[in-house]
Amino acid sequence: MAQTDFSRLCIHTMTTKPLDICQAADLYAKEGVPAITVWRQALEGKSIPAVKQHLAKAGLRVVSLCRGGFFPAQDGAKRQAAIDDNKKAVDEAAALGAPIIVLVCGAVPGMPLVEARKQIADGIRAVLPYAKSAGVKLSIEPLHPMYAGDRSAVNTMKQANDLCQEIGGPDIGVAVDVYHLWWDPELQGEIARCGKNGWLHAFHICDWRSPTIDLLNDRGLMGEGCIDIPRIRGWVEAAGFHGFNEVEIFSDRLWALDQKDYVKMIKDAYLKHG
Repeated sequence: MAQTDFSRLCIHTMTTKPLDICQAADLYAKEGVPAITVWRQALEGKSIPAVKQHLAKAGLRVVSLCRGGFFPAQDGAKRQAAIDDNKKAVDEAAALGAPIIVLVCGAVPGMPLVEARKQIADGIRAVLPYAKSAGVKLSIEPLHPMYAGDRSAVNTMKQANDLCQEIGGPDIGVAVDVYHLWWDPELQGEIARCGKNGWLHAFHICDWRSPTIDLLNDRGLMGEGCIDIPRIRGWVEAAGFHGFNEVEIFSDRLWALDQKDYVKMIKDAYLKHG
Protein backbone atom coordinates (compact mmCIF):
# COMPACT_ATOMS: atom_id res chain seq x y z
CA MET A 1 0.00 0.00 0.00
CA ALA A 2 1.34 3.42 -0.97
CA GLN A 3 1.85 6.21 1.52
CA THR A 4 -0.88 8.86 1.60
CA ASP A 5 0.83 11.66 3.55
CA PHE A 6 4.11 12.70 5.14
CA SER A 7 3.14 12.26 8.80
CA ARG A 8 5.61 9.39 9.27
CA LEU A 9 8.40 10.65 7.02
CA CYS A 10 11.82 11.20 8.54
CA ILE A 11 14.99 12.16 6.67
CA HIS A 12 18.55 11.47 7.84
CA THR A 13 20.95 14.39 7.77
CA MET A 14 23.34 12.15 5.81
CA THR A 15 20.71 11.87 3.08
CA THR A 16 21.24 15.58 2.34
CA LYS A 17 24.95 15.50 3.18
CA PRO A 18 25.88 18.79 1.42
CA LEU A 19 23.70 20.75 3.86
CA ASP A 20 24.70 21.55 7.41
CA ILE A 21 22.24 20.47 10.07
CA CYS A 22 20.48 23.81 10.41
CA GLN A 23 20.11 24.16 6.63
CA ALA A 24 18.74 20.62 6.47
CA ALA A 25 16.32 21.25 9.32
CA ASP A 26 14.99 24.41 7.73
CA LEU A 27 14.53 22.70 4.38
CA TYR A 28 12.81 19.65 5.87
CA ALA A 29 10.46 21.87 7.85
CA LYS A 30 9.66 24.02 4.82
CA GLU A 31 8.80 20.87 2.85
CA GLY A 32 6.51 19.51 5.57
CA VAL A 33 8.84 16.74 6.74
CA PRO A 34 8.07 16.24 10.44
CA ALA A 35 11.14 14.37 11.68
CA ILE A 36 14.91 14.15 11.43
CA THR A 37 17.59 11.61 12.30
CA VAL A 38 20.87 13.28 13.13
CA TRP A 39 24.26 11.90 12.18
CA ARG A 40 27.03 12.67 14.61
CA GLN A 41 29.18 14.25 11.89
CA ALA A 42 26.52 16.93 11.57
CA LEU A 43 27.09 17.92 15.20
CA GLU A 44 30.85 18.38 14.96
CA GLY A 45 31.91 21.85 16.04
CA LYS A 46 28.37 22.82 17.01
CA SER A 47 26.62 23.47 20.31
CA ILE A 48 24.21 20.58 20.80
CA PRO A 49 21.82 22.66 22.96
CA ALA A 50 21.75 25.26 20.17
CA VAL A 51 21.08 22.57 17.56
CA LYS A 52 18.33 21.10 19.73
CA GLN A 53 16.74 24.52 20.01
CA HIS A 54 16.97 25.04 16.24
CA LEU A 55 15.33 21.68 15.54
CA ALA A 56 12.57 22.40 18.04
CA LYS A 57 11.94 25.83 16.52
CA ALA A 58 11.66 24.15 13.11
CA GLY A 59 9.08 21.77 14.59
CA LEU A 60 11.14 18.66 13.89
CA ARG A 61 11.03 15.55 16.02
CA VAL A 62 14.42 13.91 16.59
CA VAL A 63 14.00 10.21 15.83
CA SER A 64 17.50 8.92 16.50
CA LEU A 65 21.22 9.61 16.53
CA CYS A 66 23.53 7.84 14.08
CA ARG A 67 25.81 6.24 14.83
CA GLY A 68 27.49 4.32 17.60
CA GLY A 69 29.11 0.92 17.49
CA PHE A 70 32.40 -0.13 15.85
CA PHE A 71 33.26 -2.19 18.92
CA PRO A 72 35.76 -4.80 17.66
CA ALA A 73 39.47 -4.02 17.73
CA GLN A 74 42.73 -5.93 17.83
CA ASP A 75 43.81 -4.56 21.21
CA GLY A 76 42.19 -3.65 24.49
CA ALA A 77 43.02 0.05 24.33
CA LYS A 78 41.15 0.45 21.04
CA ARG A 79 38.19 -1.55 22.37
CA GLN A 80 38.03 0.74 25.39
CA ALA A 81 38.26 3.79 23.14
CA ALA A 82 35.24 2.50 21.23
CA ILE A 83 33.31 2.03 24.47
CA ASP A 84 34.23 5.55 25.55
CA ASP A 85 33.14 6.96 22.19
CA ASN A 86 29.80 5.17 22.48
CA LYS A 87 29.29 6.71 25.91
CA LYS A 88 30.04 10.08 24.32
CA ALA A 89 27.36 9.29 21.74
CA VAL A 90 24.95 8.57 24.58
CA ASP A 91 25.72 12.00 26.04
CA GLU A 92 25.10 13.58 22.62
CA ALA A 93 21.81 11.72 22.16
CA ALA A 94 20.59 12.70 25.60
CA ALA A 95 21.54 16.35 25.04
CA LEU A 96 19.81 16.34 21.64
CA GLY A 97 16.71 14.53 22.88
CA ALA A 98 17.24 11.50 20.62
CA PRO A 99 15.61 8.41 22.15
CA ILE A 100 17.83 5.85 20.38
CA ILE A 101 21.35 5.45 19.03
CA VAL A 102 21.75 3.33 15.91
CA LEU A 103 24.70 0.96 16.21
CA VAL A 104 26.84 -0.03 13.24
CA CYS A 105 28.51 -2.77 15.21
CA GLY A 106 31.89 -2.97 13.53
CA ALA A 107 34.32 -5.52 12.10
CA VAL A 108 38.08 -5.74 11.67
CA PRO A 109 39.72 -7.03 8.49
CA GLY A 110 41.29 -10.40 9.26
CA MET A 111 39.53 -10.87 12.59
CA PRO A 112 37.42 -14.05 12.73
CA LEU A 113 33.73 -13.24 12.69
CA VAL A 114 33.15 -15.27 15.84
CA GLU A 115 35.61 -13.06 17.72
CA ALA A 116 34.20 -9.86 16.23
CA ARG A 117 30.70 -10.84 17.29
CA LYS A 118 31.88 -11.65 20.81
CA GLN A 119 33.53 -8.24 21.06
CA ILE A 120 30.35 -6.59 19.76
CA ALA A 121 28.28 -8.25 22.48
CA ASP A 122 30.83 -7.31 25.13
CA GLY A 123 30.95 -3.72 23.90
CA ILE A 124 27.18 -3.33 23.95
CA ARG A 125 27.03 -4.77 27.46
CA ALA A 126 29.66 -2.25 28.57
CA VAL A 127 27.69 0.71 27.21
CA LEU A 128 24.12 -0.37 27.92
CA PRO A 129 23.93 0.57 31.64
CA TYR A 130 25.27 4.04 30.82
CA ALA A 131 22.71 4.43 28.04
CA LYS A 132 19.90 3.21 30.28
CA SER A 133 20.82 5.75 32.96
CA ALA A 134 20.57 8.50 30.32
CA GLY A 135 17.23 7.27 29.00
CA VAL A 136 18.70 6.30 25.63
CA LYS A 137 18.13 2.96 23.90
CA LEU A 138 20.67 1.17 21.67
CA SER A 139 19.53 -0.18 18.31
CA ILE A 140 21.58 -2.75 16.43
CA GLU A 141 21.51 -2.22 12.67
CA PRO A 142 22.41 -5.39 10.77
CA LEU A 143 24.42 -4.55 7.65
CA HIS A 144 24.51 -6.33 4.30
CA PRO A 145 27.02 -9.23 4.21
CA MET A 146 29.23 -7.25 1.82
CA TYR A 147 30.27 -5.27 4.91
CA ALA A 148 31.03 -8.27 7.13
CA GLY A 149 34.78 -7.94 6.71
CA ASP A 150 35.26 -4.32 7.67
CA ARG A 151 32.09 -2.56 8.80
CA SER A 152 29.78 -4.92 10.70
CA ALA A 153 29.89 -8.58 11.67
CA VAL A 154 26.14 -8.46 12.34
CA ASN A 155 24.57 -9.09 8.96
CA THR A 156 21.08 -10.58 9.33
CA MET A 157 17.94 -9.94 11.33
CA LYS A 158 18.42 -13.32 13.00
CA GLN A 159 21.87 -12.34 14.22
CA ALA A 160 20.56 -9.03 15.52
CA ASN A 161 17.61 -10.73 17.24
CA ASP A 162 19.88 -13.36 18.75
CA LEU A 163 22.14 -10.62 20.07
CA CYS A 164 19.19 -8.82 21.66
CA GLN A 165 18.10 -12.10 23.25
CA GLU A 166 21.62 -12.80 24.50
CA ILE A 167 22.10 -9.35 26.01
CA GLY A 168 18.55 -8.99 27.31
CA GLY A 169 16.64 -6.07 28.72
CA PRO A 170 14.24 -3.45 27.36
CA ASP A 171 16.92 -0.98 26.27
CA ILE A 172 18.38 -2.95 23.36
CA GLY A 173 16.70 -3.39 19.99
CA VAL A 174 17.06 -3.43 16.21
CA ALA A 175 17.00 -0.87 13.39
CA VAL A 176 15.68 -2.49 10.20
CA ASP A 177 17.22 -1.05 7.01
CA VAL A 178 15.78 -2.41 3.78
CA TYR A 179 19.03 -1.73 1.90
CA HIS A 180 20.86 -4.23 4.06
CA LEU A 181 18.13 -6.84 4.59
CA TRP A 182 15.87 -7.03 1.52
CA TRP A 183 17.60 -10.15 0.19
CA ASP A 184 17.13 -12.28 3.35
CA PRO A 185 14.69 -15.22 2.88
CA GLU A 186 14.10 -15.29 6.66
CA LEU A 187 13.34 -11.59 6.89
CA GLN A 188 9.58 -11.73 7.38
CA GLY A 189 9.77 -14.25 10.22
CA GLU A 190 12.64 -12.46 11.94
CA ILE A 191 10.84 -9.11 11.74
CA ALA A 192 7.84 -10.77 13.37
CA ARG A 193 10.10 -12.19 16.09
CA CYS A 194 11.68 -8.77 16.61
CA GLY A 195 8.33 -7.09 17.06
CA LYS A 196 6.95 -9.81 19.33
CA ASN A 197 9.87 -9.31 21.72
CA GLY A 198 9.70 -5.51 21.72
CA TRP A 199 13.00 -5.06 19.92
CA LEU A 200 11.78 -3.27 16.77
CA HIS A 201 13.08 0.29 17.17
CA ALA A 202 13.50 1.80 13.71
CA PHE A 203 12.81 1.36 9.99
CA HIS A 204 15.12 2.80 7.29
CA ILE A 205 14.26 3.01 3.61
CA CYS A 206 15.98 3.60 0.28
CA ASP A 207 16.50 1.36 -2.75
CA TRP A 208 19.11 -0.98 -4.25
CA ARG A 209 20.03 0.11 -7.75
CA SER A 210 20.84 -2.68 -10.18
CA PRO A 211 23.50 -2.60 -11.34
CA THR A 212 24.99 -0.63 -8.48
CA ILE A 213 28.19 1.27 -9.23
CA ASP A 214 29.37 1.82 -5.65
CA LEU A 215 28.69 -0.44 -2.68
CA LEU A 216 28.47 2.49 -0.28
CA ASN A 217 27.46 5.64 -2.14
CA ASP A 218 25.05 4.50 -4.85
CA ARG A 219 21.82 3.95 -2.98
CA GLY A 220 18.66 4.88 -4.82
CA LEU A 221 15.51 6.79 -4.10
CA MET A 222 12.57 4.56 -3.31
CA GLY A 223 11.37 3.09 -6.61
CA GLU A 224 14.73 3.35 -8.38
CA GLY A 225 15.77 -0.21 -7.60
CA CYS A 226 14.66 -3.73 -6.83
CA ILE A 227 13.51 -3.57 -3.18
CA ASP A 228 9.82 -4.16 -2.52
CA ILE A 229 9.67 -1.50 0.18
CA PRO A 230 5.88 -1.48 0.74
CA ARG A 231 5.93 -5.25 1.31
CA ILE A 232 8.70 -5.04 3.90
CA ARG A 233 6.98 -2.05 5.51
CA GLY A 234 3.87 -4.22 5.75
CA TRP A 235 5.85 -6.85 7.66
CA VAL A 236 7.25 -4.19 9.97
CA GLU A 237 3.82 -2.72 10.65
CA ALA A 238 2.31 -6.17 11.17
CA ALA A 239 5.02 -6.69 13.81
CA GLY A 240 3.69 -3.67 15.68
CA PHE A 241 5.96 -0.87 14.46
CA HIS A 242 4.19 2.37 13.60
CA GLY A 243 7.05 4.83 14.00
CA PHE A 244 8.79 6.89 11.36
CA ASN A 245 9.92 5.69 7.93
CA GLU A 246 13.47 7.04 7.83
CA VAL A 247 14.92 7.90 4.44
CA GLU A 248 18.63 7.08 4.60
CA ILE A 249 20.38 7.46 1.26
CA PHE A 250 24.11 7.64 0.52
CA SER A 251 24.48 8.74 -3.08
CA ASP A 252 27.17 10.77 -4.82
CA ARG A 253 24.71 11.16 -7.70
CA LEU A 254 21.95 12.60 -5.52
CA TRP A 255 24.26 14.68 -3.33
CA ALA A 256 25.37 16.46 -6.53
CA LEU A 257 21.82 17.76 -7.12
CA ASP A 258 20.30 20.95 -5.78
CA GLN A 259 19.23 19.63 -2.38
CA LYS A 260 15.96 21.57 -2.47
CA ASP A 261 15.00 19.70 -5.64
CA TYR A 262 16.28 16.48 -4.12
CA VAL A 263 14.01 16.75 -1.05
CA LYS A 264 11.04 17.24 -3.37
CA MET A 265 12.14 14.07 -5.19
CA ILE A 266 12.31 12.24 -1.86
CA LYS A 267 8.77 13.29 -1.04
CA ASP A 268 7.48 12.17 -4.44
CA ALA A 269 9.26 8.81 -4.20
CA TYR A 270 7.99 8.33 -0.65
CA LEU A 271 4.37 8.72 -1.70
CA LYS A 272 4.74 6.44 -4.71
CA HIS A 273 7.11 3.76 -3.44
CA GLY A 274 7.68 4.23 0.32
